[in-house]
Amino acid sequence: MHHYKRLLYGITLFLALGASCKKEADEVQKPVTPVTNTSNTFTNPLLPSGPDPWVYQQNDTYYYIHTLGNRIGLIKTKAISQLGKEAFTTVFAPGVSEPYSQNLWAPEIHFLQGKWYIYFAADNGNDVNHRMYVLENAAADPTTGTWTMKGKLTPTTDRWAIDGSVFEHGGQLYFIWSGWVGNNDPGIQQIYIARMSNPWTLEGDRVMITRPTFNWEMNGLVNEGPEVIKNAAGKVFMVYSASGCWTDSYSLGRLTLRDNGNPMNPDDWIKSPAPVFATKAESNAFGPGHNGFFKSPDGTEDWIIYHANSFSNQGCGNTRSPRIQKFTWNADGTPNFGEPVKINTPLPRPSGEVK
Repeated sequence: MHHYKRLLYGITLFLALGASCKKEADEVQKPVTPVTNTSNTFTNPLLPSGPDPWVYQQNDTYYYIHTLGNRIGLIKTKAISQLGKEAFTTVFAPGVSEPYSQNLWAPEIHFLQGKWYIYFAADNGNDVNHRMYVLENAAADPTTGTWTMKGKLTPTTDRWAIDGSVFEHGGQLYFIWSGWVGNNDPGIQQIYIARMSNPWTLEGDRVMITRPTFNWEMNGLVNEGPEVIKNAAGKVFMVYSASGCWTDSYSLGRLTLRDNGNPMNPDDWIKSPAPVFATKAESNAFGPGHNGFFKSPDGTEDWIIYHANSFSNQGCGNTRSPRIQKFTWNADGTPNFGEPVKINTPLPRPSGEVK
């Protein structure tokens, strides 16, 4: 997630920073020159640019996606650590007159009920019109086949929306995203949830489950980029990004769903009082956020993917680059992400990756 998004706290910040971030987001990404790598290590960042990175894993194949701004592209790979050797396949480019023609942010790909779906936020050039949209593809390989627009994904209360994701719990699909309370509230972002009647339709209205409350969330009044991960026992955690992406305070927070809790009940989500992943200047990791999760090819390791800037005060543009690192689990079952690892430092590749 975000990213140019940001509804910056206050109209002045919104005008001063938002426009430049969106312009950067729509620049065409230059392909990375392939390099030969037969070693057992890799270095972060994986690519020189890649805001809002997301990975979907299907068996031993990974599908990678990030914000390109003017289109949606996919990378299919057997080795996430080797993204620099791959190239995007453009799978969707909107028509210029569509309400989703510009500022395509934070796309995610999911395989649900036998088909592929891509969820993304977009507008018509006016940020206040940002909404979530969904594409569908019945092909076995999502880099092939035809992606069709299923439409706008909105609850009864139709408001500004970005950073959509989906998860299943207890046989029910849920959609989570970041949004405004009213029609034009660029000063604050909250995370909402709604039930889904199918992968392209929300059921009923939205429910707000978290808003900025702790000091570390207040530098921009933002909660966004929600992503769900479950531990081996099935306990549900929602990891989200807090504070403004234009600040070095941007970091990851965590919500924990109570045992036997109802995801639609805000009181059943318990917020961690401290960030679970934050800026580490010594690692050249500023404003780490908008994460996703995947397992190593052999299934023995858990990994987090996120973006961060390499220098302070670089903001919400294309200087944000994708990084990955292994994480562990605490004795109480909560994920332990540690600290952002240092860039340009060799790290062991995910276990079982093809060389």
